[in-house]
Amino acid sequence: MDEAARFAAMMEDGAVLRRRMAAEAAPAVLAVVAACERSLRAGGKLLFCGNGGSAADAQHLATEWLVRLRARVERPSWPAIALTLDPAALTAGGNDYGFEQVFARPLAGLGRAGDVLFGITTSGRSPNVLRALETARAMGIVTVGLLGGDGGPARALCDHALVVPSAETARVQELHIALGHAVLELLEDRLVGGAAGRAGP
Repeated sequence: MDEAARFAAMMEDGAVLRRRMAAEAAPAVLAVVAACERSLRAGGKLLFCGNGGSAADAQHLATEWLVRLRARVERPSWPAIALTLDPAALTAGGNDYGFEQVFARPLAGLGRAGDVLFGITTSGRSPNVLRALETARAMGIVTVGLLGGDGGPARALCDHALVVPSAETARVQELHIALGHAVLELLEDRLVGGAAGRAGP
């Protein structure tokens, strides 16, 4: 296969996955939106964690919620934290408790019952994301997985799992951002529509 054909195949693979998620994932996505809405209306917050590209996705989604998602929608800043943002906390956690605890340890201090944690792992097997999901469950935090493949062991730790059915990391990451954007856009529509004239959700 030449490079042009390979490029076309990459785009088509992504398009096939998007069409499949569009056909199958709406109930799961709307359940996540509802869980986030309940949390935010009750004074909760959204938390995100992941490794590597998924760490960047965690920061991407948290930032769009904290600052702005769509330029045409003017609304308050809403609470979101990426547990990947603080290198001092990450390195201290890794040094003092081990890499498997780098998200669970700060989550224990920052999270509260009723918050929502998004654990992002393309394999569903990242040990530190698994520990964070376990900690969240023990704290009464709603767990959402942005997962790949069959969801791996993370799936059983998630109250809501959005699983991209692919073993190709790049395609899974592309769909994770698409799914994250869809959740946040739908959530923003609900909160802006129901929060006119108020300072928050």
